[in-house]
Amino acid sequence: MSHLQNWINDLKEMDVDSIQKTLEGYSQFGPLPGIALPFVESFLPFLPLIVIIAANANIYGLGLGFLFSWIGVTAGALCVFLICRSLGRNVKTKLMRRFPKSERFFNWIERRGFTPLFLLACFPFTPSVVITVISGLSKVPFHTFLLATIMGKAVMIFVISIISFDIGNLVDEPWRIFVSITAVLVMWFGGKKLESRYQING
Repeated sequence: MSHLQNWINDLKEMDVDSIQKTLEGYSQFGPLPGIALPFVESFLPFLPLIVIIAANANIYGLGLGFLFSWIGVTAGALCVFLICRSLGRNVKTKLMRRFPKSERFFNWIERRGFTPLFLLACFPFTPSVVITVISGLSKVPFHTFLLATIMGKAVMIFVISIISFDIGNLVDEPWRIFVSITAVLVMWFGGKKLESRYQING
């Protein structure tokens, strides 16, 4: 048990350099390590996702680093969602009995739909695994969760990637911060329009 705890503590304390060395050590597997590590983070949320995304951007480059992180994070979130959705309403009922205040959060997510899921997915410090689990157990339509996750995670990963990529030049390239803010606004407005189209056609 102590060995497991030590291993978990080591993973929590990994920095960009150590993760880069780890990923580079598996370079013979191509993009797989860059996709697998953020995918695993969906099931092990104590892993430093921000550091993983930053390492991907600096190893594979801004474009591919973003793409690999986005695929891994999104695929992991969808797997967790589908697992929770398959568990059904019994788990939701037990959860609300044990934590009565959770009912308010369930209702909020189900009532508001895309907007809270998108905004929560945009921020790297939100407990994404909790949001995903609750979404899977709730009545949120799959297409709403899928759309919010794809777009929200894209914003989050893009912002982290563009800021952390060659971070030494960030002061000389303030346009990166402007582009990051613009990406959040564009994806939010675009997501709302797509969601309304789903609701009209559904």
